[in-house]
Amino acid sequence: KGVYDELKKALPKDSFTIGIEDDISFSSLDYDPSFDTEDPKTVRCLFYGLGSDGTVGANKNSIKIIGGETDLYAQGYYSYDSKKSGGITVSHLRFGPNPIYASYMINRANFVACHVYSFLEKLDVLKGAAEGGTFLLNSPFGPDEVWEKLPKTTQQRIIDKKLKFYTIDAVKIARETGMGGRTNTIMQTCFFAISGVLEKKRAIKAIKDAIVNSYSRKGQAVVDQNIAAVDATLANLYEVKVPRKATSRFDIKLPVADDAPEFVKDVLGPMMVLEGDRLPVSCLPEDGTFPSGTTQYEKRSIAIDIPSWDPSLCIQCGKCALVCPHASIRAKVYDAGLLKGAPKTFRSADAKWKEFEGARFTVQVAPEDCVGCGLCAYNCPVKAKEGSSARPLMMVTQMDVREKERENWNFFLELPDVDRSKLNLGLVKDVQLLRPLFEFSGACAGCGETPYLKLLSSLFGDRAIIANATGCSSIYGGNLPTTPWTVNDEGRGPAWSNSLFEDAAEFGLGFRMAIDKHCEYAAELLERMSPVLGKKLVKSILEAPQTTEAEISELRQKVEELKGQLEYMCTEEAEELISVVDNLVKKSVWCVGGDGWAYDIGYGGLDHVIASGKNINILVLDTEVYSNTGGQMSKSTPRGAVAKFAAGGKRLGKKDLALMAMSYGNVYVGRVAMGANDAHTVKVFREAEAYDGPSIIIAYSHCIAHGIDMMKGLEQQKKAVESGHWMLMRYNPDLAKEGKNPLVLDSKEPSLPLKDYIYNETRYKSLAAADPEVAEALLKEEEKDIKARWRYFSHMAAMKMED
Repeated sequence: KGVYDELKKALPKDSFTIGIEDDISFSSLDYDPSFDTEDPKTVRCLFYGLGSDGTVGANKNSIKIIGGETDLYAQGYYSYDSKKSGGITVSHLRFGPNPIYASYMINRANFVACHVYSFLEKLDVLKGAAEGGTFLLNSPFGPDEVWEKLPKTTQQRIIDKKLKFYTIDAVKIARETGMGGRTNTIMQTCFFAISGVLEKKRAIKAIKDAIVNSYSRKGQAVVDQNIAAVDATLANLYEVKVPRKATSRFDIKLPVADDAPEFVKDVLGPMMVLEGDRLPVSCLPEDGTFPSGTTQYEKRSIAIDIPSWDPSLCIQCGKCALVCPHASIRAKVYDAGLLKGAPKTFRSADAKWKEFEGARFTVQVAPEDCVGCGLCAYNCPVKAKEGSSARPLMMVTQMDVREKERENWNFFLELPDVDRSKLNLGLVKDVQLLRPLFEFSGACAGCGETPYLKLLSSLFGDRAIIANATGCSSIYGGNLPTTPWTVNDEGRGPAWSNSLFEDAAEFGLGFRMAIDKHCEYAAELLERMSPVLGKKLVKSILEAPQTTEAEISELRQKVEELKGQLEYMCTEEAEELISVVDNLVKKSVWCVGGDGWAYDIGYGGLDHVIASGKNINILVLDTEVYSNTGGQMSKSTPRGAVAKFAAGGKRLGKKDLALMAMSYGNVYVGRVAMGANDAHTVKVFREAEAYDGPSIIIAYSHCIAHGIDMMKGLEQQKKAVESGHWMLMRYNPDLAKEGKNPLVLDSKEPSLPLKDYIYNETRYKSLAAADPEVAEALLKEEEKDIKARWRYFSHMAAMKMED
């Protein structure tokens, strides 16, 4: 309509845009956003859900049910961001007696459902509700108290638009029926019961049939849990009596806090609450550059439960901080005097370090950034004493402790980070005190990949340069509007970039060669200018060792001293040296990607890079499947596992990437599993980075594609090692130079039956259920391979190195 209105003018624009606000070149046309051409007989529905709660999947089933069980036309469209989980999803469903031609999103809905109560704090979900429509809310509050728990704007919209209001505690039902955090079928049942599009009994039967079709491959237990949830729903669905007046004492919050940078408030904030389309062109950066370290401003507050720390029971081992996939639980050691002015609920204990005698120690959770996966509490090694359930970390309801823990977190952030040079970074206990430079990503709750990235960022992040292959790690690593890679207080952090799926290794090699050239050029300029700068300073920089944190810190200080001198020299050489001198501080170059990249699509490039002999590090986040694209088979997928393109179970064994890399003889190779041995993982990362040549770390990463309880992912990693499926090892060419065997096996001979590992995972169980004979045959083949592989590697590791 806006275009036609423009054409009616005597002098219409001959070039225009519409739908955006172009306040730079003024090419945009005005239009009436309330103009509506949709058929009034078409029912329009909006469903606000959380990525991974099943809302989108349930709505896909709903639209199939409506299209198949009625004579109505139906349409579904699903809008969501690129977060792997935990993002906002909006499902747009239309159905009616006439054909539907709408190729745009719904802006006036007869039915609005909000599946996540915390969304109401930041989202105006009823903005697009039509008068006389229906509002369904998943809320922990009953029908008599939920009204006062709504923001004032939401209350007023319900009143003004004369909406019917229903509520249900879907989270409670999901827990009681073993559904975990998946409320999808519960809310789907509510929709059919309220909308009346199908008779209730018929609708429930259709929902149950859809459950069987959708979840049978995940096992009968999953099907039974979903059906039990459906059966328990209607008794817990209530209509709320709507008062005549809005009485709430609070309102919808601003997307980000007032103390956030202006760009975050003006541009990223609106994008976080689905208002990015309304931003004028002038708001956007000219070169497309967005700031990093912005996930800290999201405060998604999506966890139902978060960990609460008891300092009296904690042994300060650091495992919780190490394994947290989102860097939302951290530890610090600090001077006791800094506790003056601490919040009353801030907890601390005497630090159990000889090096920090008299200091205090705190483990603190970020309540609004934690996603509630429970990995930290589940994997805490301290068990409850007999007759008590108390442990150092206990999961508590986030809503009950959010305010006080927010205050505690803010105080915790103000405490200084420990001096890295005073830590023994070979100890997990000390590594926990390092500040992570990868935080609050959009990875799945309980993700098996991100702890490795967080460890990389903690150990080397202030001098790391990362070439990231496309995949899960690039999606949650380079998301819009917010990114998790951040900087420390000195402004140093990982330089991160993503090129293509297949060329990450070559991309990283380019980084390495450019850095080496800049370093060479800086050294050349230094030598040239040594008469002016002083031979002593130049020599101390060029010959400075960089093997420890203290040595790197000392060299940085010398480089800063040098730059101070150069700034007063008005010469071309001085300007040139300033531009490259930072390269004299050792840079840590990493190529990062998944097994789809390393084993398959990018293997040729990876092989080329490790054959180059250059000092470059490769981290393979091995989920044994193409995780990002939906669970397709890769060459890393094990025999017997079910994946897309291997629906009958993969018949061939897993490609041995470690053995192939070892064949070069000059490549550091490590295979790690944090859940099996976290100290070994830290050791391999440090050895690989210190090795002056190509290195590759293959890291076992549990994944939702495996079909496991993600809270138990690290436990499953341990079983993978104990069964022999995943061997912990190191191949260090530097040992050969010392006359030692370069191969070291760090895991013991398999002691756990393979079936006790694999049949904890749906990817194996589904084949056993569908074709037990084939599953048994593949299991026996894999057991033979594991024994043969162990004999082969143990034979190589036992060989004596002779001149």
